[in-house]
Amino acid sequence: MADVIEDKIKNYRTAPFDSRFPNTNQTRNCFQNYLDFHRCNKALSSKGQDSSPCEWYQRVYKSLCPMSWVEKWDGQIEDGSFPGKI
Repeated sequence: MADVIEDKIKNYRTAPFDSRFPNTNQTRNCFQNYLDFHRCNKALSSKGQDSSPCEWYQRVYKSLCPMSWVEKWDGQIEDGSFPGKI
């Protein structure tokens, strides 16, 4: 299974279609992938497992989200004022 995930990450070009977000506006998709990355990272790190499968979410949110949003959210996480539940 790890090989399949690694192949998907290596062959990644842009965010694939996600049926949860069928509309043109991808703001919610961006935010959800940002949350999923941090949740995945937190869950796997707490178990002492390799967090490389989480890279998929990171690549997706980096291709969808404006960097100014990501920088703002990273700052909010550091300050403890991030509105999402990680």
